[in-house]
Amino acid sequence: MRFERREHRPLYLLIVTPVIAVIAALALAGILIAIAGAPVLDAYWRILTGAFGSRLSATETLTRATPLMLTGLAAAVAFRARLWNIGAEGQFYLGAIAVAAASSKLLGNLPAPILIPLLLLVGAIAGMVLILIPLWLRLRFSVDEVVTSLLLNFIAVLFVSMLIDGVLKDPLAFGWPQSQSVSDHAMLPKLIARSRLHIGFAIAVGLAVIVHFVQSRTVFGLHSRAAGLNPTGAVFAGVPLGRTLVKVACLSGGLAGLAGAIEVMGVKGYVTTDLSPGFGYSGIVVAMLANLNPLGVVFAAIFTATMFVGADGMSRGLGIPTYIADVTVALSLLTMLIALFFTQYRIRR
Repeated sequence: MRFERREHRPLYLLIVTPVIAVIAALALAGILIAIAGAPVLDAYWRILTGAFGSRLSATETLTRATPLMLTGLAAAVAFRARLWNIGAEGQFYLGAIAVAAASSKLLGNLPAPILIPLLLLVGAIAGMVLILIPLWLRLRFSVDEVVTSLLLNFIAVLFVSMLIDGVLKDPLAFGWPQSQSVSDHAMLPKLIARSRLHIGFAIAVGLAVIVHFVQSRTVFGLHSRAAGLNPTGAVFAGVPLGRTLVKVACLSGGLAGLAGAIEVMGVKGYVTTDLSPGFGYSGIVVAMLANLNPLGVVFAAIFTATMFVGADGMSRGLGIPTYIADVTVALSLLTMLIALFFTQYRIRR
């Protein structure tokens, strides 16, 4: 028995692979649910109804999926060019605090049609700045960006903590460490009345479509894919590798910073150190579940949000831990990695 690399990967295999991976993960997680003493099918039904069984739960699930789409896109764009951006969590927080600072200190008096796009741009730029540091270290000193981007997450969160305990601390928060709130007309409009679902969801979906078009129909997209497939060959073919990686980094960091800006402007209204329950790290899982496809990121983010939101209803109804959702998402990533291996290789006897 040996593994033989496929010369061509059929389209149906690329489409079916994520579905098989998710089904395998649900089957494996079902074993744990059964061990916990709960009926497996009932547990998954409760997750589904907990995430989409009512107007409130459905809007909450889509609201939770919004930052996951953007951090998933950030990871997918970078990974496709073999730029290992593990720093989306820090870029998320830097985008969030940049929006809070700009709204409270600089731009708060502008009208909403001008203020909202400006703040979104500020958040995206903040994310770009943070990712350019590990990229510069890679291009200048050949430092592995996995380590530097990961460690910058902790620096970014501590920097945000310093600001919300200092110059940006809200004096009306009764000592609670949170930033000053963004102005009311800086908040994103709601898509559905009396819900938390905001226009950021539509922005995230629209950006997924745009990124897909850019990667599949533009010269920059071709260069970024070539850089990911074979950097040496790309340079030999005339691809400006350094310039391409800078553009990829700016796009990836900008999307992660935009996720932080949208979370503040659409949901919270202010920044705390627990603003993100791990959106930056979960975005990596979302990107891998989507096979680095921007359109697939939308569905992978909704699946991940469904597991997280629906697990609360399952836990209350059946008395089993909500950590089953974390396990299921983690298993989905592992099964997806195995499935991706078999899309590239076949078994020969």
